[in-house]
Amino acid sequence: MEECPKFLLSKSSFLLFSVLVTFMNAALVARGADIENPLCNTDLTSFLPFPYGTLPNMICKPLWNSYLLRYSLSKNNEITIVLSTIYTTGWVGIGFSKTGKMINSSCIVGWMNLEGQGRIKQYHIKGFTPSEIKPDQGELPLTNSPPFVAVNGATIYLAFQLQFNKTLNNQPILLAFSTKTPHHHRLTVHDDKTTLNFDFSSGKTDNSRTDYSSNISKDRRTHGILALLGWGLFLPIGAILARYLKHKDSLWYYLHVAFQFIGFLLGIGAVVVGISLNNKMHASIPAHKGIGIFVLVITVLQVLAFITRPSKDSKYRRYWNWYHNWVGRICLFFGAVNIVMGIQIAGEGQPWKIGYGFLVGSILVIVIVLETLLRIRKVEEREKLAAFSIHSVEQQISL
Repeated sequence: MEECPKFLLSKSSFLLFSVLVTFMNAALVARGADIENPLCNTDLTSFLPFPYGTLPNMICKPLWNSYLLRYSLSKNNEITIVLSTIYTTGWVGIGFSKTGKMINSSCIVGWMNLEGQGRIKQYHIKGFTPSEIKPDQGELPLTNSPPFVAVNGATIYLAFQLQFNKTLNNQPILLAFSTKTPHHHRLTVHDDKTTLNFDFSSGKTDNSRTDYSSNISKDRRTHGILALLGWGLFLPIGAILARYLKHKDSLWYYLHVAFQFIGFLLGIGAVVVGISLNNKMHASIPAHKGIGIFVLVITVLQVLAFITRPSKDSKYRRYWNWYHNWVGRICLFFGAVNIVMGIQIAGEGQPWKIGYGFLVGSILVIVIVLETLLRIRKVEEREKLAAFSIHSVEQQISL
């Protein structure tokens, strides 16, 4: 891998340049890119080697945020591509997908390592976890011209050449970036991404894919929020009320039923959105799906157990209580595990992890405090009962 030049700017110049580039590209995208982007006139020959420095009949189009696509299309469907965007740290990538989904797509990713050397590789996206994103693999038909990455000022340039057997019309393109540098060529979770359709023959963008990607992102967050509220908040609170408010006569029962019913409905909503999301993404996440199905089944069993609850005088009531309590605890445990797994798979980052961690921590503190008070109350009741028994015996002796 060649070491690529890096031109430095002063801090103030860099910030000003970054703001201007982002603003210009956003404005051009919003207006349909009918006006030529001034950055398209950048002289690439000063930092990119042949054939990337001189693109015959170059087409230059803004794509998303500060992403700018330059390409040259030959008669035999050879495409020379130079993708540029604002860069500070981390990695930048562009992917080609047959379906518009990230799974099974092939991507070109570039970054500057800690020593200031450029790195660019093809990756095959086989799953959502970093271990399933394979370096030096993929289906992109790269030519003999080696890919190249360079940083010029505050902009990174990813250059590569592909040879297709037909013109790319309405080609789904994935764009993503992360501010964290890859470690041993293993990509970190992206900070943001989008999907769009691009017609290389006309240079036009179809934003329907962008809307589609946005809908998937909304569904994913809705699925997570519903699951977190259902299995992470309402069902645990309902269980807490049942255990620690028994001394409040029937109040605990009605509160327990209300919270469990709301939690159950939220959980069902999370499952419905999850099924819809799975049909859109066709993601390979068997552990998350399996645990989700298991939690759903035992949640439904809990509801059925409530409906078939024996009377207090029944000899089976003790076994029913044992079953209901322990199956409920198992449900809450695996629900929490699946929420953590879902946050990790979705790559939502620190805000979700911190938020759910705070929620779990708060519930655990509440449980510890209430359990301590419950045990103290039971000890006091036993002492009162013992004292009453001794007093009764003394009265009988005196008589």
